[in-house]
Amino acid sequence: MVSMPAQSRKMRSDLPPLKDAESGTILQEVAPISDEGNTRRQLAKRLADVICIPASQLTPQERHMAGDVLVELLRDADIDVRESVAKRLVMLNEAPRTILVILAKDDIRVAKHILENSLSLSDSDLIQVAQKVSGEHRKVIAQRRKLSDSVVDALVQFLEEDVVETLLKNNGAEFSETALQRILTMSRNYAPYVSLLNRREELRPSHGLTMFWWADRSTRRRILHRFAVTRAVLQESCNDLFADAAKEGWQDAGVRKALQFVERRQRNRAAIARSDYEGLEAAIEIASAHGLTKTLIEEISYMSGIKPATGAQILTDMGGEALAVLCKSTGLKRDMLEKLWRAVYRPPEDEMEQEHPHLTRVIEAYDVISTDKAQTVLRYWNWSLTSSLNEDVLRYIKNGVIPREEEHGAAAITAALVFGHRKG
Repeated sequence: MVSMPAQSRKMRSDLPPLKDAESGTILQEVAPISDEGNTRRQLAKRLADVICIPASQLTPQERHMAGDVLVELLRDADIDVRESVAKRLVMLNEAPRTILVILAKDDIRVAKHILENSLSLSDSDLIQVAQKVSGEHRKVIAQRRKLSDSVVDALVQFLEEDVVETLLKNNGAEFSETALQRILTMSRNYAPYVSLLNRREELRPSHGLTMFWWADRSTRRRILHRFAVTRAVLQESCNDLFADAAKEGWQDAGVRKALQFVERRQRNRAAIARSDYEGLEAAIEIASAHGLTKTLIEEISYMSGIKPATGAQILTDMGGEALAVLCKSTGLKRDMLEKLWRAVYRPPEDEMEQEHPHLTRVIEAYDVISTDKAQTVLRYWNWSLTSSLNEDVLRYIKNGVIPREEEHGAAAITAALVFGHRKG
């Protein structure tokens, strides 16, 4: 065995401590190494201290060399050492990313310091880490103060409920259309996403008014309050085009569907003239007395200016708020809403012979929304649920597949989500 001089067997006491160049703060007091088991820990600390020296006192090359040595040392270090290094490096903007990525993939006790707080990790680092760690790690990433949409996409693809909920609650997370669409699809069978999604600024009318169909009562009210808007600007902008479309015989299907959404009048006068019933109210009277039939659903739908598929969705909706929207938008009085409620086999009274609380809630929804705003919602539903129902989209719905928006449009996605939803 080679004998070492006494002076070399311990750390020299006259070695100056490392200091921060700006504040003068001592980064690490030099302490004697007392035993062999402590050597690795002390060496790891010294190497971390070197990495933390300000750029004015250390070249990038030396910093990265120290980092390379530290990486090798950490491979066999115990968890206390690794956590100590993670805490030391977490707030350093110039820490070698190789070390940070390794620590970010470590045991959650070590990784949490890096994943939640390190400012040196790039989006590509976070995405790489997210692909190779546990759900517990991904949840910590979801808590970061700022998250780009690309990182959010990487986290959402694992469909982990607690991770997605954490992201939705994080105001610093940015959501792409892809992530929102994925979560919207998941929300059909996981109720907590619905209210959380409705609080996101990124949510579009197509998302909210689609999600309405499986939302709870309170969230439905918030959706209608947020997305039931007037169409005054659209109507003013397109008003002169109705005459032009009429001159062309309404031959352009795309123009016809778009202008139907903008039009002020809700009831279809031509359908009323062709109907075997005297009017919309008369059809509802008969439905209230004898119950709804397929023929009555079709007639009520056509006279209300909507397609039978939309009418069936509204008339079979278990919540009832959609009935309020239908009645308000078509100018039906409150008593017609109550009769339509009976027509869909809903009890108007509870066991105490008082007005049923569900009917009371639906009447409140009717009273709160204006006619113009109700028409906006009803027309949007009709457009989104029926304008893209071609053979391809119907095949997607039958197979439970959501079509791609770039190929079939937003309306096709809405139709697939709503008509493909298995209730109960």
